[in-house]
Amino acid sequence: MRALPPVQRVVTGHDESGKAVITEHGPAPAQFPIPAVPGMHFQEIWNTSALPVALDNGADPTQRPLRLAPTPSGGLIRVVDIPPDSIQNQASDDAIAATLAAVGAPANEVGGSRHKLMHRTQTLDYGILVQGELWLMLDEQEVRLTPGDVVVQRGTRHAWSNRTEEMARIVFVLHDGYYAEGITPLQP
Repeated sequence: MRALPPVQRVVTGHDESGKAVITEHGPAPAQFPIPAVPGMHFQEIWNTSALPVALDNGADPTQRPLRLAPTPSGGLIRVVDIPPDSIQNQASDDAIAATLAAVGAPANEVGGSRHKLMHRTQTLDYGILVQGELWLMLDEQEVRLTPGDVVVQRGTRHAWSNRTEEMARIVFVLHDGYYAEGITPLQP
């Protein structure tokens, strides 16, 4: 199994006269390999802390520790490389729990018998599979995804199962959210 190449990120802005310019071009600088799951890799492309977003030439907002969910009222775009389940399943439950805790996943929202990486965040996520094959697993259902498929994930408990022996790459856009009346987080 080979690692996938880094994503090339192009960031635009404005020069002193107001003309559109490229301000950054190269590999996304915020790279987060996940040691508990060899081959799993997060690349933060951009994030925002509120909407509407200030359209300025400000500093790169990805230069911060990895967090699973965006900041309150914020959003983010990231690319995640997901190794085969044969590798994911080698990770110990303790290592996965520690990793998820380190990125801000609530302990009562992670783990489970269906897949070691089941988790839930209070976010609206758009997931676009760009390479490989994944299975979206929910509490009792699952669906096979192929390149070009898009998932709209609305704060549900889920995992991404790679049942092949090749890497998969999925792009996520996450928005902070809240659980509407009648939808409550899982209990510990």
